[in-house]
Amino acid sequence: MSDNHKKLAMSLIDKIKSAKKTAFSFELLPPLKGNGISGVYKTIDTLLEFDPKYINITTHRSEKIYKENEQGLYEQVSVRNRPGTVAVAAAIKNKYNITVVPHIICSGFTKEETEYVLIDLKFLDINDILLLRGDKAKHESTFVPTGHEHATELQKQVNRFNEGYFLDGSEMKIKEKPFSYGMACYPEKHEEAPNMESDLYWAKKKVENGAEYLVTQMFFDNQKYFDFVKKCREIGIDVPIIPGLKPITFMNQLTVLPKIFKSDIPEDFARELRKCKTDDEAKEVGVEWCTQQAKELIANNVPSIHFYTLMATESVKRVAQEVY
Repeated sequence: MSDNHKKLAMSLIDKIKSAKKTAFSFELLPPLKGNGISGVYKTIDTLLEFDPKYINITTHRSEKIYKENEQGLYEQVSVRNRPGTVAVAAAIKNKYNITVVPHIICSGFTKEETEYVLIDLKFLDINDILLLRGDKAKHESTFVPTGHEHATELQKQVNRFNEGYFLDGSEMKIKEKPFSYGMACYPEKHEEAPNMESDLYWAKKKVENGAEYLVTQMFFDNQKYFDFVKKCREIGIDVPIIPGLKPITFMNQLTVLPKIFKSDIPEDFARELRKCKTDDEAKEVGVEWCTQQAKELIANNVPSIHFYTLMATESVKRVAQEVY
């Protein structure tokens, strides 16, 4: 087996634990329906020099929209704008020999559909996944489960699959290599959690039930990450907690990102963003802030930093050039 294939055979968690310095990774989206994969490859090629230990690929549910039919009447149809997570993961793995981590989500997927995805991933020898609840549909006022309601329930299905059993209770004829998986955590509390103690309780449950690492929602205040990790350690969560960063690239993200991701923006950062007259100025401020975040995290020996690249690939590259 070549060195490249030996590295590829290692699980994500093994790569993180064996890394001699803070690892670099990033997340990208499958292309919009009708577009090719060239944009995905362009993002990877832009960041390849920083030796990414893994690449996450997001999963997107179908949404209900109203569309005019041939009779001129509007009817509700199901549209999935970003299909192809499994195929994109396979393409990246085969082209770059990099560990890929497709997202498996509850939102919009039945238990049976989830099982089919797990089977497909096994055929492709993709053994690292990230388990998430996912967002509610745009047409929903509250989260309406189509299969699992919570990520911890999805986790149970994956655990059962790892043990060699399908949903219907039948046993697999050939025992596959178990999936290695991580799950999400929230330094500033999940928006639906009643309090931080409750959020920490469920984070610990995820780890007790098999999550090998946790990756955070994006944050802009490192102290909140450090405080969160301290609380996790105090209650016995001992797995790597990977910080997720995103450089701000547009002026409107000062208000949009806190609204969508429930992440506070420190006043020092917000003050500089308010001074910006153009998106180019905001991008410069975003790169500078994210670079300082990354430097401080690395100085505190975080195991890895995970970058969210949507509309921010060039900014992520500039940050990585400063810190890796």
